[in-house]
Amino acid sequence: MSLRITIDVFSGRPNPVVEVSGKQEKEVLEHLKPKGVVSKREVASLVRPHLGYRGLIVEQIGVRTRNLPRTFRVVGGTIIGPEEANRTADEEFEDFLFSRRGPLGKVKVATGFDKFLAREIARFHRAEIRRPHKIHKPPRCRCAPDYEPAWWNDGGQKQFNNNCYNYSANYRTDTFAQPGRAAGAMYTALTCASVRPAAVADDLIAKPNAKNRCPEDGHLVALVIAPNWDFHWYRKGEDGMWTHKPGGTPATNVDNSGHLIPDPRTADRGPYTNFCTFMVVKHGHIKIK
Repeated sequence: MSLRITIDVFSGRPNPVVEVSGKQEKEVLEHLKPKGVVSKREVASLVRPHLGYRGLIVEQIGVRTRNLPRTFRVVGGTIIGPEEANRTADEEFEDFLFSRRGPLGKVKVATGFDKFLAREIARFHRAEIRRPHKIHKPPRCRCAPDYEPAWWNDGGQKQFNNNCYNYSANYRTDTFAQPGRAAGAMYTALTCASVRPAAVADDLIAKPNAKNRCPEDGHLVALVIAPNWDFHWYRKGEDGMWTHKPGGTPATNVDNSGHLIPDPRTADRGPYTNFCTFMVVKHGHIKIK
């Protein structure tokens, strides 16, 4: 038996995964013993749509311990399973995991990942969902896809295996599609200058001067970057508003502050601080993988 632990922090690229077994596994399970039920209201605040750190996904491989689900999310000292949520025996469980003696303290993604992750965990815990502000409704986009979150948010194959790039292109592949991979011209760095031409190789059309206006044909998407760490995409819908899908989590029509998105340039994008460009997706003319 072992535990597969996924750090749910990226939107475009695959998340870091660590497997622990033996003594480390027993130690982790000891910290994870359920202690008291958590209310649905509190759970809702922990699983809100979010760019950046969203907690840990824990899978029990092989024989599972009876007091925990086969697969569950851990965030904010809370175990969130398919049927109920419980407080963890150690409410500082995440601090333990990422400490030097913890199993995730030595995760090697790239130089500086530990500092990036620490910033994103802190951002998640201090974030507040603010009251919606009044917005002026933009013009409708006749060729754009409708916002139909239920189609993507199946809690299974479609949701977990399609990322922000799939969603923005409205193109299901079940491969966590990467810009340029289908064309053999995948990005080589997590910068605007590298990801943008990779998307062009997939036949997306660069429209840097689109200024949030609906194209005559196809639909508008937008590329943003968490410098050197990840990419993220938004898409403009038939109603003129923007939506997105952070990694394997549900598609949503709000930003990190809980606000609707009339323009991704002004949205709360968490760590995705670099707005790269607008692009156009022409239906049936692209191929992503």
